[in-house]
Amino acid sequence: MVALAILRVEKLKSFGNIGGSEKHTARLQDTPNADTTKKNIRLIGMEDDSPLEVLVKNKIAKTTLHKPRKDAVLCSDIFLSASPEYFRPDDPSLAGEWDNPRMLDFVKASRSWLVNNYGDKCVRAELHLDEATPHIHAYVVPINEKTKQLSHKEMFGGNGRAASIKLSKLQDSYAAALAPLGIERGVKGSKATHTKVKEYYQAVNSEPLTAVWSNKKLAPQPLESATNYVARIQNDHQFHAINHQLADRAFMQERLESAEQRARASEKERQRLEEIVRSLELKTQQLRDLDLEDVAWELGLHHEEGKWKGHGHIINIDGPKFYDFAPDQQKGSGGAIDLVMHVNQCNFRQAVVWLDERFESAGVERAAIAHVKNRAADIIQTEPRPQFAPPVEDKANWSAIEHYLTQKRGIPSDCIQMLHNQGLVYADQQQNAVFVMRNLDGQRNGAFLRGTRGENNSFKGYSKGTKRSDSWFYFHLGGKANDKTSTAILCKSPIDAISRAMLEYLIRGDVPPERTVYMAIDDFKSLPLERLRDINNIVVAFGNDKSSDAAAQRVLELIPQSQIKKSQAHDWNQQLLDYGRQLRQQHQQQQEQDDELSL
Repeated sequence: MVALAILRVEKLKSFGNIGGSEKHTARLQDTPNADTTKKNIRLIGMEDDSPLEVLVKNKIAKTTLHKPRKDAVLCSDIFLSASPEYFRPDDPSLAGEWDNPRMLDFVKASRSWLVNNYGDKCVRAELHLDEATPHIHAYVVPINEKTKQLSHKEMFGGNGRAASIKLSKLQDSYAAALAPLGIERGVKGSKATHTKVKEYYQAVNSEPLTAVWSNKKLAPQPLESATNYVARIQNDHQFHAINHQLADRAFMQERLESAEQRARASEKERQRLEEIVRSLELKTQQLRDLDLEDVAWELGLHHEEGKWKGHGHIINIDGPKFYDFAPDQQKGSGGAIDLVMHVNQCNFRQAVVWLDERFESAGVERAAIAHVKNRAADIIQTEPRPQFAPPVEDKANWSAIEHYLTQKRGIPSDCIQMLHNQGLVYADQQQNAVFVMRNLDGQRNGAFLRGTRGENNSFKGYSKGTKRSDSWFYFHLGGKANDKTSTAILCKSPIDAISRAMLEYLIRGDVPPERTVYMAIDDFKSLPLERLRDINNIVVAFGNDKSSDAAAQRVLELIPQSQIKKSQAHDWNQQLLDYGRQLRQQHQQQQEQDDELSL
């Protein structure tokens, strides 16, 4: 069977709920279905061993602006696991056992997913290895970044369809994180409710004696009383192992049956949507333009020798088009409204009223739609395409741009010169640094401008006419020019992209060994998704602030194989400046030491 990703979310609405949940996950109380010989592992929150209630209170106090509402969800318990087929592929029924490399891969992928999605909102995560199947309990404080208030609804959805959609997207995201391990997403679009965490444990712990009897491995001894038998098997480790095994199998069987039900419901929903699509297609066909010959007949024209004649007109009709061959007319066009306007010598509004009298409102609507389409088609075919005009280069201002980028932005001069020689950076007449934006075939479709004149110039923006959906500032380093790009590093601005590349160059001492593209993406709407999906290694390096975090998460949703890399400073340019300052300090200290030795 295929291994499936498992994700559940449970609300903890009071600190009493939080304390009770911690007693279970931290094993502060007796847990009958837990194997005491196996040790659980804390994955997140190792540095602070305070009670979970204290961690949540501190997080709320430091992050929120208002006191939580009485009905607010204080903490969300996220349950993460995979079906037994992943952990023990040779025999999924062996509860309490697992393939260790597989388990470690699952833990690494799950922990990375928690950190990337929730950051420091995830105050603790526990890996449980002492039960039937390895799983993780993660505690997330659901704080809305915009309102600075607790909002489980905003993070995970409330009730009804909105909650279902958000939870479905969350499960998509988690399944994508586990996909490299061969773990798949469960049936999507289910109308069934998800099993809660506590219901899972009810299933695992249900009917222990029945499980033993059905297995028949711990049969009563001859002449043994029922009281002694129960006491004996409850103290036997085999009893717990068998109970876990059978309960886990029963639980997964129930989940399989539920998945099959959801699949049947999804198929019915698909058939219903297909019927709607067929209906819309039929309706679209009915919205075609009126037959021009019917309109010509209503206009009082008569058909003679293949032409429609009358009122001084000799009109040939060819499908949706017509042409008037009369000596003083010599005009062609298309559509019912145009024909009425031409023959009756009236304006658009008068033609619509005329059609309404003859063909009623449905006919008028069809004619109006055709009229608009015809006008749009004529414009598209005849109007010249606007071409981007790059800002005029002013070579006299280049020295000021170079000084700004090297001295104030800390970018090495040889890098700036390289980009300038490639025509990717230059100066305009207003002393703006012009970062040339190209489509992925190299055509210039735009430019990003950064003001440099004056001491505190903060101007930045796009040159007029820039096609933001099909042009980016980007450059390649490493490998050969005709090599396939192996790595894409996405930054939020041209200067950040250059800074990130220079940090890697200064630390590594050389260009990357494989072909790497550094690209400025200021909005997830402009992502070249089709091209990026062909690149195996994608790094989302948008900086280290809240807006950057939100944008990076959106990219991660669109390109699941990407990974987020935060800068240590506010952005990569500030980190480059800090790194350059450290190098200068080290050089100065070394120089002072050399001077002392020379004395």
